[in-house]
Amino acid sequence: MRVLLVEDDDRLASALTTALARHGHQVVRAGLAVDALRLAGGVDFVLLDLGLPDMDGLEVLRRLRRVSAVPVIVVTARTEEREVLRGLRSGADDYLVKPFRTVELMARMEAVMRRGTRPMPTRDHVVSVGDVRIDLESRQVTVSGEHVTLTRREFDVLALLAREPGVVRSREEILDEVWGDPLLSASRSLDVHVAGLRSKTGRPHLVETLRGTGYRLGSTA
Repeated sequence: MRVLLVEDDDRLASALTTALARHGHQVVRAGLAVDALRLAGGVDFVLLDLGLPDMDGLEVLRRLRRVSAVPVIVVTARTEEREVLRGLRSGADDYLVKPFRTVELMARMEAVMRRGTRPMPTRDHVVSVGDVRIDLESRQVTVSGEHVTLTRREFDVLALLAREPGVVRSREEILDEVWGDPLLSASRSLDVHVAGLRSKTGRPHLVETLRGTGYRLGSTA
């Protein structure tokens, strides 16, 4: 496979490149997030460190998942359970904590490939639900052609649901991605923003609540 290794540590990157090449893989290395996002479209697999100098690796992963279903294993020194969950919720196929043995890395890569690729997120910049039009690129929402003004976080919540219509997002996942803190689940902040979306669009079913599970993009009925 053609593997993108996103790692800013030269010594570790060199060792991993040698190990991957020994197993028949072609390695492309990026030490910066900006380069990783540029190169990810031309590879078969991504190994992603989270501690990058120009951008947090979780943000790289979220941006990548908006446009690509390429398999990703997060490779990092972060060991906290919360960080592992954030990585998986952001779209990682697996999570490997440093230090690790290369034989384990190869086994996990093979396991991810056997599972197959994940469903692609929508490539459409505009998602329509009835008379509601959500432009993900320009961050504009219209209802029956009329512009609706949303706060930044209201739009972020709606956009997260709109990127994969029908997919249920848990409260913790939304709070983690939009607020950056899944522990806010004890607050009413998300409920307030969902209520704001329903009120401002005049479409109470646009965001559907699944009690005990989370939210998904609904309908305008």
